[in-house]
Amino acid sequence: MTSDQKQLRPRLALFDLDHTLLPLDSDYEWGEFTTRIGWTDPAEFGRRNAEFFAHYQAGTLDVHDYVRFATEAFCGRGAQQAGEAHERFMREVITPAIRPQALELLRTHQQAGDQIIIVTATNEFVTRPIAAALGVQELIAVELERDAQGWFTGEIRGTPSMRDGKVQRMQQWLDARGLDWGGVESFFYSDSWNDVPLLERVDHPVATNPDARLRALAQERGWRILDLFGEAP
Repeated sequence: MTSDQKQLRPRLALFDLDHTLLPLDSDYEWGEFTTRIGWTDPAEFGRRNAEFFAHYQAGTLDVHDYVRFATEAFCGRGAQQAGEAHERFMREVITPAIRPQALELLRTHQQAGDQIIIVTATNEFVTRPIAAALGVQELIAVELERDAQGWFTGEIRGTPSMRDGKVQRMQQWLDARGLDWGGVESFFYSDSWNDVPLLERVDHPVATNPDARLRALAQERGWRILDLFGEAP
């Protein structure tokens, strides 16, 4: 490939969501929110939610078990009640947490003409309104099966966008548009060790607010490290 051809390649800027563009975990916070509004038993849900979160941080999460657990409260309440609760969640939890640094980073890529895609392991019900609030139209999230009435069942549809699954889902996205990795220039911003497979796949990996293991790997490999929400401890 010539230098001119490289310059003509479309640019993709991929972003993890939780602890990358947001200084919190939206899936975990949604679970805590459903407890506060009385949808789940505080002690039992809190214990299980914290346990799943620890597994996620350790890279040992069974995503199917977790998604069944995490979606149970809203799947049983129907679209109207769940939608109203999510609007309140956005007002009380997510919107106050959106930082100008994150918006500026997104706008920098958008102004450069880059295609922005949020690639998250959190389910589509929780994250689609968040992506919209950040001004991002393209979202790759854990997709959920729907019943005959079109409402979510709590089961995962297709490949979950977690660990290697993020690479697979991005490959599907590229294939659907007649693209391949060699034909694009790609960036990926993530905080998590779980995202090493996709960080290794892109042209420009950026360890963003990285956890300790990812920070060490980034330093070892010479990847860019971005502490978006302030200096690292």
